[in-house]
Amino acid sequence: MDATRWIRAAHAGAVVVLTTLVLTHWLDVAWPRFVLAFVAIDVVGYVPGILAFRRARGGPIAPIYYHLYNVTHSYLVAVAVVGLWAFARGGFEWAMLAVPIHLSGDRGILGNVFKSPAAPFVSRA
Repeated sequence: MDATRWIRAAHAGAVVVLTTLVLTHWLDVAWPRFVLAFVAIDVVGYVPGILAFRRARGGPIAPIYYHLYNVTHSYLVAVAVVGLWAFARGGFEWAMLAVPIHLSGDRGILGNVFKSPAAPFVSRA
């Protein structure tokens, strides 16, 4: 198995484990916050880029869209945001597992990685 498949398998495994944790604690999950945390990553980091890409008809778009995607899809940023959320709330919240589920789902299930302005925002592969 090549490295890409190992990476995808590891992330897919993380999705399974984290989703199992969330479902195990179904009654303790603040579902509106789970959905908000899950969706916010793409609302901020993906949707603006895909809209710009479509407006450009597949042509080049401003680098800011790539940076927005990469920042919002970074585990370092995710740890900081979830950590700040836990600090503000006075502790861990099961709903915040939406963040690593989203990031690992993108990598493990969809095969998405950071985006380079040298490549189209959406790959045709």
